[in-house]
Amino acid sequence: MKNLQTLSVLPILALSSLFIKIGGSISLHPVLTGPDMAYLGSRVAFRCIATDSTPPVTYKLIRDGDVLIDTGTDLQGDQPASFFLKVSATSEGSYHCNATTGGSTGVSSIIKLSVVIPASNTRVISEPFPPVTYEGSRIVLSCNVTKGSHLSYTWFFNRKEITPSTSPFFHLSGNKLVMEKVTLEHAGHYSCMAWSTVKDTRRFSSSTKVQVTVKAYVSKPKISFSISKEGASYHGNITCWSTRGSHPVNFSLSVDGKEEGSVTASESLAAWFPVVLVPGLDMGVAQCRVKTEMQELMSEPLSLEVVPVGGDVKVEVEYLYRADSKLAATRLSCQVSRGTFPYISWLLNDSVLPSETRVDTRIQYILPHFALADRRRTLVLTKLGPEESGYYRCRVRDSYDDSGPWVESVAVLVRVTDRILNSMPRATSSTETPPKDFMPSIEIFTIAFCCFLFLMMAVGVACVCRMFDHNQARAHISTTNSDAPPLSAPVSQSGSKQADSSSTDSDVQSQFQTTEIP
Repeated sequence: MKNLQTLSVLPILALSSLFIKIGGSISLHPVLTGPDMAYLGSRVAFRCIATDSTPPVTYKLIRDGDVLIDTGTDLQGDQPASFFLKVSATSEGSYHCNATTGGSTGVSSIIKLSVVIPASNTRVISEPFPPVTYEGSRIVLSCNVTKGSHLSYTWFFNRKEITPSTSPFFHLSGNKLVMEKVTLEHAGHYSCMAWSTVKDTRRFSSSTKVQVTVKAYVSKPKISFSISKEGASYHGNITCWSTRGSHPVNFSLSVDGKEEGSVTASESLAAWFPVVLVPGLDMGVAQCRVKTEMQELMSEPLSLEVVPVGGDVKVEVEYLYRADSKLAATRLSCQVSRGTFPYISWLLNDSVLPSETRVDTRIQYILPHFALADRRRTLVLTKLGPEESGYYRCRVRDSYDDSGPWVESVAVLVRVTDRILNSMPRATSSTETPPKDFMPSIEIFTIAFCCFLFLMMAVGVACVCRMFDHNQARAHISTTNSDAPPLSAPVSQSGSKQADSSSTDSDVQSQFQTTEIP
């Protein structure tokens, strides 16, 4: 009987042991912890633990599903197994761990490890190369590295970081800096930095600076000429220049279609060419040409004729008033009928005024309030008082011949009146009484107009009076005729009418007879 009971209990025990094994394998859940990124050559650690497991527990670290990396054993329970690795290029992959205890095995979740290669040998590559282009063109800069992965890029312009808000002409795309329609402001030094970050560690590599040159298109050239005299001979010089553009540029000069010279300007936008000039003779037509790798432009033609000073010279005076009708300045203009290079000198009461650029040893009178403009053609008196009043005239000679003759204008009287003097703001007091016999042209016109108007009114009144007297005389004659008695009293009203009618007819007939031709 006992044996029979023992035999019946054994299957139950075996089945319980099987359930325990199955239950143990189901409850084994290992957890793997470790980095998902690591620098190449660094050391990292993975840890695997299966809590509430019965020791001993065996742990295995496996990569990419079948590559065994290392094993470890927990003999005490609830102790993690640590796996230390030195990261190499082959360390990248998917990692998981297996935990085994009492014949039960559990599998952890997967950690994907990425190997980060720090940037090295960073440099800037330009398109076009070298980075030289004209305004309005497109430039693309690339930040290239020899080695590196998981990289980010930062660009610098003249040592300042470029951000999307720096300029609408900068476009950041990956490792490229794109500049659309560059301007002269985009010229400068550019550099880049390639960098990567793992947790709180950043490693970077910076490039050297690259200079980007943006050239300006050259403007249409201009041309001018000058002449000088040395002894008895004359020397001419032609200047060709552009107001904008980038070096180098080539200037050439042609006279009457024949090239006379060529100069490459590398530091300025101007060139000079000596030519033969003789005053009074037409030496031809000159033109300048400017040429770059992208452009070729011609200047306007210029006649090489030096006309000596001559003809009539006169001075024109203009008074300038402010909005409050106060005199602001007096402007005198020297008008010269002909002369290519006139030099103008001003005189007040036969005394030479100071020169604009040099001191004349013949100066006898210094005017304190004056200014010269328009190449000395205009003399502006900023104050008009007794000191500035007097006879002004200008004289002209050729600027290239200091010993040449002067052509002088007629002296013009410029004086201050009481009205002008009172309307001027007095900066200083003066005891000198200004002359009163000068009258501005507008006052003369006003007085003349008033006299003419008064004369017309007097003539009109006289005509009206004469017409009134004539009308009175006619009224008196009419009244006298109406009061005279008739020669014969009429018999009746009709008879009177007939008599009048017959009398009238007889008079008309008598008139016709008198004028009839026999």
